Amino acid sequence: MSDAIVVRHMKKKLGNFTLGPIDLHLPEGCVMGLIGENGAGKSTLISLLTGLKHPDSGEYTLLGEADAGLVHENLGIVLDIPGFPSSLTADEIGKLVAPGFANWDAELYARYCREFALPDKTRFGKYSRGMKMKLSIAVALAHHPRLLILDEPTGGLDPVMRDEILDIFYEFMQDGSHSILISSHILSDLEKICDYISFIHQGKILLSDEKDRMKEEYGIFSGSKSRLAGLGNAVKAVRQTASVCEALVLRQYCPEARPATLEELMVFLLRFGKENHDE
Repeated sequence: MSDAIVVRHMKKKLGNFTLGPIDLHLPEGCVMGLIGENGAGKSTLISLLTGLKHPDSGEYTLLGEADAGLVHENLGIVLDIPGFPSSLTADEIGKLVAPGFANWDAELYARYCREFALPDKTRFGKYSRGMKMKLSIAVALAHHPRLLILDEPTGGLDPVMRDEILDIFYEFMQDGSHSILISSHILSDLEKICDYISFIHQGKILLSDEKDRMKEEYGIFSGSKSRLAGLGNAVKAVRQTASVCEALVLRQYCPEARPATLEELMVFLLRFGKENHDE
C-alpha cells in the first residue's frame, strides 16, 4: 500500500512556538484524524502540507509529490477560515474557482450547494460560519480530488448537518484510492470516520497509531486506590476526587478497564498525565 501523506522530520518555528520535528504517514485509502488542544500545532501542520507555509527543515510528500502545487488537481482543501471573496454568491464562487481545475464538475458542485441548502443570492460575507464551511466542502469535492485535507470542516455545524457531512466523507472514501487528513475538536466525529489518529501536543506528536489499536491499548479503570496502586507502570494518568478514582491504563494489565474514547484519552493525558503532574 502506498502512502497518501508522508512527513519526515518536518519543523517550523513561529514566534515562540515550534512545530516538530514531525514524522507521520497516512496510507492511501485511509482517514487520519488530528487531535490536540488549541495551539497544539494542528492548523500549522495543515498550513505546511497545503503550501500556505514552508517548513524550516524536513520534508513531506502528498500522493508521492514533494510540492502541494504539483498535486493541485488531486487535492481538496477545507481551511478553518475559508478565504472566498465576501461579495460573491455560491454560484459566482463556483465560476471563479472552476478554471483552476481541469476536472471541475459544475453539476456536482450545484448538487452539493442544493444538498447543503446554500442560498442562491446571499453573498459569502453574509454566510454563517456553518454555511461557509459547507460551501468550502462543496468546492473541495467538486473537482474529484484523491486527497482531502480538512481543518475543522464540521465546526459550526449542528449535529444533523455534521452527520450528513460525515456521510459525504464516507461516500468519498468508497473509492479505495481516496484519503483524508482531518483536524477536528469534535472527537466523536473522528471516532466515526477515522482509521488512524495522530495526537499533537505542544508541537510534537504524542501518539500516532491506528484508532482501533489505541482503543485496544488504552482503557479507563474505575475502582479502589489499592487496585490502582497495584497496576504500577500500567497507569498513565489518574483523576482522583474524594469519591471517584479513575485512571487511564494499559488494558493488557487491567482487563476490567473499559476502552477509552478519544476524548477521554486526550483529556486524561493532557490534564492528568504523569508527564504533566509528577508526583
